[in-house]
Amino acid sequence: MEPRESWAALAAGGVAGVCVDLILFPLDTVKTRLQSPQGFRKAGGFRGIYAGVPSTAIGSFPNAAAFFITYENVKSMLHYGSTPYLTPATHMVAASLGEVVACLIRVPSEVVKQRAQVSPSSSTLRILSHTLYREGIQGLYRGYKSTVLREIPFSLVQFPLWESLKDLWSWKQGHVVDSWQSAVCGAFAGGFAAAVTTPLDVAKTRIMLAKAGSSNASGNVLAALGGIWRTQGLSGLFAGVVPRMAAISLGGFIFLGTYEKTRQLLL
Repeated sequence: MEPRESWAALAAGGVAGVCVDLILFPLDTVKTRLQSPQGFRKAGGFRGIYAGVPSTAIGSFPNAAAFFITYENVKSMLHYGSTPYLTPATHMVAASLGEVVACLIRVPSEVVKQRAQVSPSSSTLRILSHTLYREGIQGLYRGYKSTVLREIPFSLVQFPLWESLKDLWSWKQGHVVDSWQSAVCGAFAGGFAAAVTTPLDVAKTRIMLAKAGSSNASGNVLAALGGIWRTQGLSGLFAGVVPRMAAISLGGFIFLGTYEKTRQLLL
């Protein structure tokens, strides 16, 4: 992969990340409050719907840029000399590695954002300083494992499906898909991936919002899933599935469409 292509992937990914996160922030807040152990109303209801947005605004560009520069470079390396049959596996590996790298930036931003979303009266800076004072730097990485365990299965579904839908559409019309067509493929792929990974998202939210010293604060994903299943059953595991699917379908449209269009303009 040429340096120019790497820079294009980095810049396009960053722009796409900022656009999608800021546009869809209210839906994400509603989803987080629905998944909160204290319940939707006590977590803030529809009040302060943009609580935590500074954390998202700061983390969005480097997070998405890190994902796409990793994804495109790994995909380029693995594609070299491989057979077409291995293409989906290539996309899976590239997306998984991209998520591991991106989560190093995403998790601290998400911890602060989600705590601000369920405490709309507290400022983002106050929540950040309180987390560092009470829990240290590891407090900002609370839920790293659960986030990676959510994002990898999500990407294993979303990105191969997105690439396959683009290839199918390109083959049907006889030329490479336009950016809006890539966006439509991204919406379908994102919505499907969002639905099947919702239990992992609920577990991650509970871990990030858990009080220091509680059982969920240990970061054990299976224990968190088991606890939700015992107390709330299937409905608890799929709490917030509708706003999550809506947000990620729309997010897939904006994110992947913006990425393709920006990358095309830069190359």
